[in-house]
Amino acid sequence: MNSLASKINIINREKLTDKRGWFLKLMTGYEDYLPKETGEIYMVQSVNGASRGGHFHKIASEWFTIIQGESNLKLLDIESGETMTIKLSFENPKTIFVPPNIAHRFDSIDNNSFTLIAYSSHKYDENDTINMSF
Repeated sequence: MNSLASKINIINREKLTDKRGWFLKLMTGYEDYLPKETGEIYMVQSVNGASRGGHFHKIASEWFTIIQGESNLKLLDIESGETMTIKLSFENPKTIFVPPNIAHRFDSIDNNSFTLIAYSSHKYDENDTINMSF
């Protein structure tokens, strides 16, 4: 059985900064596991220490990048029960690939807010989103 760490993909990103501000490419189109069909891109914000997510998908894969603040991404492999936590921050940008059957939840750090951008390989389907506590 493959470990949880071998199922996800952490992609380091380069944030380019100059006197005008910053530029960060979230998806280049050359990442592994990109689907042939287009899914959806969305933004999520958490305020006042709230968590976001807390579910898994049977079909959809997702890619996540923090664009403001920081968060602990909690992961749970539904098949093996293995868990993992990845600290994400805008200061050290990464895109995290999460395949199907990996539960994921974003927890704010120190009750601060965070904002993330996500890409889902499939359009939203309520039957593919299985809520759970972990």
